[in-house]
Amino acid sequence: MNPLLQIDNLATVLHTGAAPVWAVDGLTLQILKGETFALLGESGCGKSMTALSIMRLLPEAGEIVSGSVRIGEEDLLLLPEAAMRNVRGRRISMIFQEPMLSLNPVMTVADQIGEVLRRHFNLSGAAAQERVLEILNQVGIPDAARRMNEYPFQFSGGMKQRMMIAMALAGEPELLIADEPTTALDVTIQAQVLDLMRGLQQRGGMAILLITHDLAVAAEMAHRVAVMYAGEIVETATRENFFSGPAHPYSQKLFASLPGKAMRKQGLRLAAIGGNVPALSREFVGCRFADRCDHAWELCHEIAPRWNVVAGGHQVRCHLFNKDTSPSVQDPELGSQRLEATVADSEGSMKSGSRTPLTSESGDSSPYLLSVTGLKVYFPIHKGLMKSITGYVKAVDGVSLTIGQGKTLALVGESGCGKTTAGKGILQLIPPSAGSVRYNGLELVGMERKRLRKMRAEFQLIFQDPYSSLNPRMRIVDIIEEGMDALSVGGRGEASHAGPHSAGKKGRVDTLLESVGLPPETKWRYPHEFSGGQRQRVAIARALAVSPRLIVCDEPTSALDVSVQAQILNLLKDLQSSLGLAYLFITHNISVVEYIADEVAVMYLGRIVEQGRVEEVLDHPRHPYTQALLSAVPVIDLASKRPIIHLHGDLPSPANPPSGCHFHPRCPHAMPICRERYPETSAFSSTHTARCYLYPQEQDSA
Repeated sequence: MNPLLQIDNLATVLHTGAAPVWAVDGLTLQILKGETFALLGESGCGKSMTALSIMRLLPEAGEIVSGSVRIGEEDLLLLPEAAMRNVRGRRISMIFQEPMLSLNPVMTVADQIGEVLRRHFNLSGAAAQERVLEILNQVGIPDAARRMNEYPFQFSGGMKQRMMIAMALAGEPELLIADEPTTALDVTIQAQVLDLMRGLQQRGGMAILLITHDLAVAAEMAHRVAVMYAGEIVETATRENFFSGPAHPYSQKLFASLPGKAMRKQGLRLAAIGGNVPALSREFVGCRFADRCDHAWELCHEIAPRWNVVAGGHQVRCHLFNKDTSPSVQDPELGSQRLEATVADSEGSMKSGSRTPLTSESGDSSPYLLSVTGLKVYFPIHKGLMKSITGYVKAVDGVSLTIGQGKTLALVGESGCGKTTAGKGILQLIPPSAGSVRYNGLELVGMERKRLRKMRAEFQLIFQDPYSSLNPRMRIVDIIEEGMDALSVGGRGEASHAGPHSAGKKGRVDTLLESVGLPPETKWRYPHEFSGGQRQRVAIARALAVSPRLIVCDEPTSALDVSVQAQILNLLKDLQSSLGLAYLFITHNISVVEYIADEVAVMYLGRIVEQGRVEEVLDHPRHPYTQALLSAVPVIDLASKRPIIHLHGDLPSPANPPSGCHFHPRCPHAMPICRERYPETSAFSSTHTARCYLYPQEQDSA
């Protein structure tokens, strides 16, 4: 069968510095009609630049220096720009990684899709409006007739992504390039978007180039897989061959970096890949992965490996599979055993520093470091000329939870459910409307500001986006020292009266950077000089600078590659083990929860609907929302036949929550009583509870 897309020896260079950056270097691949081809790899390996090269949408500094990109019989690199405009959106469309940055904020949905229809089909007026409505219904936009005249800011994250898909599909393309289409989405919305793409592909025979670093998404979507590293493809295989036995050491490391309960139960550290993707401006000699590879030997640093066949359709660029050069010839069928060995190699001694029992100020031992009861955070809604209050956004509506010293509680739920607001309310960064927050026996709600400020060193926050939370104009040393100066902290309980950059402070900054795996000399650099994972390490060092006992981690790994995520999770577990830290870990990544958390609380529309020990909630979910949430998590196991519980509609507005159980409009098990009043607590063990009428109710619960 002739390929729909054929790329041969593509090389793309970025002229951004003293030396050219070879973002794509000799890439060759083909995609068949109706096929989903997944391109995997870490950030910076050239995946997105490959997509932009295909579309000829490179930045001003970019240049395609060699190769060919054919769709059918036509070489896109030979077309003039005017002809390419007839290809983009018609024969090839692209879903960009961040929809909010790709949508025009001052144009309605109908106008933006209408541009595609006018360009490629000469449709306008009523005919265009009718086609826009048809497309929006096709991608599952509810109440499309009304919402087509709304603006992007009026859509949720999942709806914006659907809108991007609608725009991409308006031209009825032969090839859809999806660049990380689900990276920032909750698992329920992610499942809807992936289902949508699968269904559209099956109906129209469209090919998909899926760019992702999520191995589970690739396992669910792809027919064939390619792994990209440092500008070139290092492994390609069918989905079945790749996920049953990854061959390249880099691919094996990606799998070994995945968190999960199996790793937790065995007490294993995640096999994080040391170092970073090499600078693509350097001249490579030998294998590009050699500096980070556990199996590298002299030849790997001297000669670039050629392609070797592992099995039918499974090829790898690695000396280990060349029987003429490998120091120990390996059986190609042993890919899965090598993967297991890579995981086993990562087993080691976690830092097992002693955990000092904490006591309240009265000197009594406290079973919980943090105890939250009935926490509410309401935001007033102002309307009219006089800005009178007409209602409240009930962002957090009666949350109760506890965290023991040295323990981790994961708070999970869809975007907009109130997780981050709850974390900020607990830390008193947002004033609670009601409820109690007791830290180490002391009530924080209503505490005098001067006294609360003195306690700030005890509890810190790691923000979701380290780039936005680090001052771009400050060096790392100043960023870390800023908190120490503000809270007058040197070591625990020590005032720091030394001047700026004193020897004592610099020594502490050096120690902090080393504790998070960064060289001390990096303290003189600015945030933009670090990778995403390194910036997150700086954010962790800043939080640790004041010697906290409790850290609220707000989606600290959501935008990171799996290998960088493994480094951060290992670091957090090491620090918890050695310092006795407690974490409130806010996330929507269930595999991360399985690995790092002791307990989990599931939040929906401002309230916790189920909580308990990790194994209780994740292995035996009771609330219908928890069950739907877990069913939507993509898995790598190709033999898994678990059904996905599809939730209809979006999360309701916290300004106008449904009566009764907030989940009943989307619940497949809703009963008449669910619409009347909110359910009480149902207990399944001393630690596992849920709020649902499907189970016997405890009438005395709050």
